[in-house]
Amino acid sequence: MAVSPKELKIGTKAIDFNLKGVDGKYYSLDTFKNKKVLCIIFMCNHCPYVIAVQERINQIARDYAGRSFALVAINPNDDVAYPEDSFENMKKRANEIGYVFTYLRDETQEIAKAYDAACTPDVYVYDKDRILRYRGRIDDNWKDETNVTRKELRLAIDKVLEDKEIDFEMIPTIGCSIKWK
Repeated sequence: MAVSPKELKIGTKAIDFNLKGVDGKYYSLDTFKNKKVLCIIFMCNHCPYVIAVQERINQIARDYAGRSFALVAINPNDDVAYPEDSFENMKKRANEIGYVFTYLRDETQEIAKAYDAACTPDVYVYDKDRILRYRGRIDDNWKDETNVTRKELRLAIDKVLEDKEIDFEMIPTIGCSIKWK
């Protein structure tokens, strides 16, 4: 099923935030102002879709670290109903896996709502002007990395880094619904 750019909100401006990271620091869009590309991924700890791709997300952050790129993950899930998604457990997961990207907590869920995030993972790629250029899946096989044949997130990041248009169909990600309070 094709999804229109309007439905994906392509061309819209990034919404600012001020969220606490697992490192205890607060982050906003301004924190990443010197990066040409900003990737924001709404994710959490307990979702099997995220668990299946968390190493891929981390590898993307690692692979693009030397370029003008930042990857930020935001966990908006209700941590009362899903204690595995608590801030303390976010810190543990980031440490256990060795996340090399910024992992933030959206305690009020206001940022996830403002971005119209729907699931975990939900992937957004912004250009230097913080205009949304890509919203779609990480690759074509969330379940088994050995069967991936198309790495759409990497393709999108490369296009934006090169100031080129996204010239392929954006296929929405699948995942667990965000656990709203």
